[in-house]
This record gives sequence, C-alpha cells and structure tokens, in this order.
Amino acid sequence: MTLTQRPQSRALSRRSFLVTTGSLGIAVAFGSLPDLTYGATPATAAAGDFRPNAWITIAANGTVSIIAPAVEMGQGIMTTLPLLVAEELDADWNRVRVVQAPSDAETYGNPGFYGIQLTGGSESTRGYNGLLRLAGAQTRLILMAGAASLLNVPAGELTTEPHRVVHPSSDRGLDYGEIAARVVLPDPLPQATEADLKPRDKWRYVGSRSIQRVDVPSKVNGAAVYGIDVQLADMLYGAVLRAPVQDERPETIDDAAARNVPGVTHIVPLSYGVGIIGETVEATRRAKDLLNVTWSTTSRVRNYTSQRLLDEYRAVGRDLGQQGVAAHTDGDAEAAIAGAATVIEVDYMSDHVAHATMEPMNATALVTGDSIEIWAPTQGPTGTQGFAAAVIGTTPDKVKVNTTLLGGGFGRKAEADFIIDAVSLAKAVEGRPVKVIWSREDDIRHDKFRPLETQHVKVGLDAEGNIVGWRHRIVADSIFARTLPPVFAEAGGHDDVVTEGAKFNYSVPAHQIEYLRQDNGLAIGFWFAVGVGYTRFAIECVVDEIAAARGMDPVALRLELLRDQPRAQKVVETVARMAEWDRARDGRGLGIAYSDAFGSHCAQVAEVSLNRETGEIRVHKVWCAIDPGVAIQPLHIEAMMIAGITGGTGHALFEQINVVDGEVQEANFDTYRVIRMSEAPEIEVAVVPTPGSPFGGIGQAGLPPTGPAIANAVARLTGGVRLRHYPFLPDRVKAALNS
Repeated sequence: MTLTQRPQSRALSRRSFLVTTGSLGIAVAFGSLPDLTYGATPATAAAGDFRPNAWITIAANGTVSIIAPAVEMGQGIMTTLPLLVAEELDADWNRVRVVQAPSDAETYGNPGFYGIQLTGGSESTRGYNGLLRLAGAQTRLILMAGAASLLNVPAGELTTEPHRVVHPSSDRGLDYGEIAARVVLPDPLPQATEADLKPRDKWRYVGSRSIQRVDVPSKVNGAAVYGIDVQLADMLYGAVLRAPVQDERPETIDDAAARNVPGVTHIVPLSYGVGIIGETVEATRRAKDLLNVTWSTTSRVRNYTSQRLLDEYRAVGRDLGQQGVAAHTDGDAEAAIAGAATVIEVDYMSDHVAHATMEPMNATALVTGDSIEIWAPTQGPTGTQGFAAAVIGTTPDKVKVNTTLLGGGFGRKAEADFIIDAVSLAKAVEGRPVKVIWSREDDIRHDKFRPLETQHVKVGLDAEGNIVGWRHRIVADSIFARTLPPVFAEAGGHDDVVTEGAKFNYSVPAHQIEYLRQDNGLAIGFWFAVGVGYTRFAIECVVDEIAAARGMDPVALRLELLRDQPRAQKVVETVARMAEWDRARDGRGLGIAYSDAFGSHCAQVAEVSLNRETGEIRVHKVWCAIDPGVAIQPLHIEAMMIAGITGGTGHALFEQINVVDGEVQEANFDTYRVIRMSEAPEIEVAVVPTPGSPFGGIGQAGLPPTGPAIANAVARLTGGVRLRHYPFLPDRVKAALNS
C-alpha cells in the first residue's frame, strides 16, 4: 500500500485468512522468545535477533509472547491489541508477555493507516482488530491440529480452555507449551475464517473489568523506560539551537565561548540551526546559551501574526464568493438556505494550541557506516526510518527503530524533527550514540501546533424551525500538504484531517462542507483529536443556537435530529439522565454536546459557574456517556474519557499559542497555560456498548464534546451569551457578556 492510497481499515473484510509470512500476514513461531520486549516486562531493548514476521511466539514453558503493533503513549493500546489475540487464542492472560513490534511496516503496518506503522487518529483498534483476532484464531487452530496429532484423535473432537487443548471424551489435554515443544507445523496450515472467531457470549477477556494494563506496573515501580530514560555505553548528549523564526538558517556562528564550556566535544553547523555535542546535558545546555548566531531574515513566516491572520481567515469564511474545495455535498444547501424563513449565520474560531507532552521531544541515535539504530518515543516508526535514512543518505531498511514508551504523544511524536536532530548529531560522531533532549522552551516554541482556523456556519430554518440547509466553511492551513503531499494532491487540495468531524449524522436535508486553505508557511500538525476538536465546537454550539431560536430544549432537539441514529440517541438520553438535566442548579448551568467521531458515540453534559466580574469559568462536573461499539476494556475506556475531558476542559479554557511576526510568544508553563489539578472537574463516565457494532476508536473520543458542552452551559446560564472563540479567556468572556 502506498502513501497515495486511502485508509482501508473498515474495508478489510476478507472472509478467510491464511497464516503466511507475507505482507500483512501472520507467522507463528514455536521456540525461543523474542529478545526485544516491552510492556509486561521492563521496557528496555535487549540484544539479540528478533523474528520480525512473528505475531505470536509460544515457548516450551508455555509463555505466549504477543506482538503489540501500535505504540504505547498512555492510551493503553499495548494491552488492548494483544488482548484481542489472547481472546481468540484462548490463552491464559497471566501467561502472556507483550512484545513491542520492531520497525517493519511490511509485516506490522496498520491496514487502516496506509499500511505503515503509525499510531494515531484513534485508528489502532479499528485498523488492527480484524487482523489480530484472526491471528489468534489461526494459532488456536494450529495448536488443535498439533494436539490432534500428539493425542492421536480427530481434530474435530478437540476444544480449548485457557492455555490448553482438551479432548473431553478421554479427559486428556495438553498445555500450549507442551504442544509448542513437540509439534511439527501441519502442511498445509489450517485456515481461519470469521466463523472461527469466538461468539461474544464466549469472550473471557473482551468486556472484562478485571483486566489491568500491562504497562502500568513498570510505570508505578519506576522500571518503565521512556525515550528520555535510554542509557547506552559511551553515549554523548546533544542539543540544537533553532532559529526564532521557522525556516531560517544560521548565517554566521560565533561559537568561541560555547567551545570553552567543559564537557563540550563538538559544535555542528546544521542547515536549520546549530548542534552541540557534549559529555553531559548540562554542558550542551550551557554551550547552547553561549552561542552567538546571526540568522537569515528571508522566511515568509516572518509575516505570520496569528491574531491578524485569524481576522483574515474570518473574512475569507464570510466571503461566500470565495470558493473552497468541496469536502462534502449533500443537496444544494445554499439554495435551501435562500428560501429559509430564518437564517443563523455565525463564526467560530480557534487559536493555535501546543502539544506540551509531559515528556519533551527526545531521541537517541547511533550511526555506523550506512546503518542507523534509533531509540525513541515515536508514534511513527515507518516515518522515523524514512527521515533518518535521508539524513545520512542511506535506505530505510538500514534503519532500526527501537520504540520506547511515550510520555504523551497527542500527534506531536508522529513528527520527525527530533529524530533528525539525533541522527544529524550522531552522524558527526559516527560510532557513538547521541541522545538529544529538547528543553521545554524548545518543545513549545518549535512545536507543530494545531491549525489556526475559523469556521463560518450558515443554517436555514423553515417556518416550523426545521433545518432546511447547513453550509459549513472551514478556513485553515493544511496538515497533509506538509506531511502527506501525495494524499493532499490526490484529494484535490482537500485536507480531510483538518475538516474531520464536520460531516455529522444529524438529519439535515441539504448539507455542504467547504475547505478553504490558507497557506502562510507555518508548519502545523496533528493535535489531540485534530479537526474534530474544533469542528464539533462549532457544530454543537450551532445546534444549541438553533434550539434557542426554536425555543426548544437542546436535548430534545438532538434527539429529534438523531431520529435515525439509535446509538447516538442512546448516549444523549443516558448522559441527560446521569446529569439530571431538568433539575435546576442555583448559580450553575448545564450544557450538552455530542460527537460520533472515530466510530464512537459520545455525549457529555458540563456543569459550570461563571464569575461575571472576572470572566472566569469554573467547570464543576462533566458527565459522559460513551458507546464504543465493542467495549474491549471498560475500565480503560472510562480512564480515557477522563483524560480526554480533562484535556478538553484545559484546551477550551486556557491553552493558546500566539505568534507575532513569526516568533512564538509562549515558552514554558508559566506562559503556556494548561489546566491545573485544582481546576479539573469531577467526571462521571458511563460506558454503554452496543453488541454487534464495529470497534470504535477511543483514544481521542473524549475531547471533542467537552468544549462545546462548556460553551453551551455558559449560554444557558447567562440567557444566551455565546462563546465562539477557543480558548474562553476571561477577557473574551467579559467582552461577550458586555456585547
């Protein structure tokens, strides 16, 4: 699968699956355990060979090692995906060891992500579940075939119980380890089909509330190894001084003072900055501060001032004569609106936000001839191989990536700039590993921010208040134009991650979505929930504006608009009941919002109060109902909703990046405001799965409804004051109150 092809995760529907060693196939290896292990054991890379085409390994002692093809960054996927394999394999989970996949996209690439190894977009479970369940079922069939030979009975008389193949009529059985030690693989291998998958009423692990995450024990006892923890023999440390404005280069470098810092070994001029290599982190940091660099002044990003551009974007959105790229067209929305009795026409805006992961960007690299080995907290091993290879002029197959645990990702660690730093400096000291650790200031100032964007929404209502047309114009730069140019070009200039979430499942007779790209040079990137985080802000707030125009309850309106969506109605009704929607609160207001993003249905109600003098909003409690289709790990889903709601509250109220003349104004948590523990709301989550539905994504599903629920609560509390600009800073709130 090439990068010019679209995701195919939900299209993967092969009725049978043969165990092979080919692309996207499965190999089952009986014998010694792989050496590169993470998760249930301390997350350190051990020396030794590893079979890159093996999903499952069974040792003679019965230990089953299962490959985790996605990376663990706190979202629990290192448990979720192997659990699906163990379920179909009928393995004893207490005898399972989880192994992080090596960098090998041909074998471990995600069918839902262009066939590459990339974790993000809440795509891991949706992309891998069919493949991995069949892998477990296929291995179970192989074990049964082997046991039939060893017990000298027909395979049809055998069944399995956790970690054993049993022959009920003779009361005999074999442990999986016994079979692994003695069996010869049958030829031909038995095939697995969907009919071989367990019926839901036989699931032991999927849906259980007793399964704990495999990564947590090592994180609690301190044994877990993140990228920043990697220690190698003879290792040096690196830092990079970057230009204050993106895309500028060093023209003159005065490094005399820097070279005199004890412990500094090399100063390395780079096309985009100046690298420092030394024996300690402290030496490189001190030398970096002593560099005197004259930078070029030719970058067009010097013309980038975010608040000015936001005004320009809003004007573009309002100018209906400027045509965008059609993202979705269902009927003639503009014609329907032209004949409407009432027209609602509003703008919603979002500032840049930073990822600010707890673990800043870092990577360790070792260059040996034309080969590279990397240890990094990366979301994208395949991209890491490609970019690293380009630095030294080798090929991706010569790059080995050891993926560590990630201290937060949110899309930031799908980028390669921190990888390029480490490889570039390691190239200068070939044969010695170099670890680069970004400072928090570098991490925030040189982030790949969520796009600056505005949305112009125009909705027409008939005389009875029914929606007749909905036109939605999204004005922002493109992420795919930088990160996946072939995909962007193939889509005719449409960036479906920037407009993601704008297409909804409300019943609207005419619905049009347009994307108007604004190319101003600043590199923007994937941020938690990406487009859905702001498109649902506009949509859900406009739904409340429609309810107000009709004099209708916001919950009742959503249920009406979702009349053809029983799963959606279920979460809306559930969360309204949880929050006691109709009960009045003294000095507090309730707001509701809904999202169907990432294949999961999520509704939230926020309870807020407002200090009218200061403009400060306090979110006291958020109720959440989530239907992920299949609830693989309900406890984990609850935890992920809590994480999304907490992050969603902080980003709606506080988080903001300002760029002035190309320079980012924020630098650390003293200037980039994030939510504090004392500001986190009480959160109550109900997981309400729908049996028989597809697997939905969970990692980012909790964030999108939070901000609009807060805004809608403020509107109900204040008698209709609308907050239409993320974040809801106190001055903006006071301005809205006084408008």
